[in-house]
Amino acid sequence: MSVLGFLDLALNNLISPPILFFALGLAAALVRSDLNVPEAVAKALSIYLIMAIGFKGGVEMATASLTEAALAIGAGILLSFAIPFISYGLLRTTSRTGRIDAAAIAAHYGSISIVTFIAATDAGLAMGLAAAGFMVAVAAAMEAPAIFSGLMLAGKQEGQSRGDLIREVATNGSILLLVGAFLIGWATGTDGQAVVAPFFDEIFRGVLCLFLLDMGLVAGRGLLRQAGELRIPVIIHGLYMPIIGAALGLGTAALLGLDAGTGALLMTLSASASYIAVPAAMRLALPQAKPAISLTLSLGVTFPFNLIFGIPLYYAASTAVLG
Repeated sequence: MSVLGFLDLALNNLISPPILFFALGLAAALVRSDLNVPEAVAKALSIYLIMAIGFKGGVEMATASLTEAALAIGAGILLSFAIPFISYGLLRTTSRTGRIDAAAIAAHYGSISIVTFIAATDAGLAMGLAAAGFMVAVAAAMEAPAIFSGLMLAGKQEGQSRGDLIREVATNGSILLLVGAFLIGWATGTDGQAVVAPFFDEIFRGVLCLFLLDMGLVAGRGLLRQAGELRIPVIIHGLYMPIIGAALGLGTAALLGLDAGTGALLMTLSASASYIAVPAAMRLALPQAKPAISLTLSLGVTFPFNLIFGIPLYYAASTAVLG
């Protein structure tokens, strides 16, 4: 891919309403504006987005080849569950990040970025490397395992018994909603999607814009209060974790025999960091964690890295290895 190709891809993905609304929220916070999204509204937005992501993934699962989809979903679940442990171990080894914050950050890196996924899908179509439709189901399936891992990592450090921890994670509202919505989408399929299309499809991006506006406000105000927490080793973590995740995704794609377009999307999912489902879950489950750190890494470091450098790199590597 040429230099101009890289620049065009970066521009097309960075200049989008959701990302610009995040930037607006961040800027408003940094200039100490009184702009605010009420807490009740923020929680409602979180619930909506988690439900929509899960439901859409279930609908895609209803129309997919069960054998191939099941293998890819299983691999995605394993990747999502395992990557947080790698991220947590590296953070605790290379930085002085606290245990709760390290667990929250690690959960972000095991999960996925929907906007990065959409950008990678569009890039693949432009390059003639369309991916299998069930990758949307894989994306939805990769949300909950990372949240589970993050809560396990945080819980272990708090002295909880294993049984109490499993019960807490299994009954966590965000996980229950995501998995439940996925199963409902799978059970109702395209007929069910047609019934709720105005709610889940037409307003999704608008709600995402409002959610990211709030996330920008949360991240900006957190930075003003805790600027010293984001040290160089933590920033570097946001640059090398995508590469580690993408490498694991590529190896998994090769083992599954996926085509280049589908493999590149699995790499992208493994390399991205959540800023929708996981921040929403961490806000509810780990309120003591500092969102300024995890959101700055996922949105301020990893997200632009993936858009500018990562996606073209993942497609190039996938094409070279998977053909």
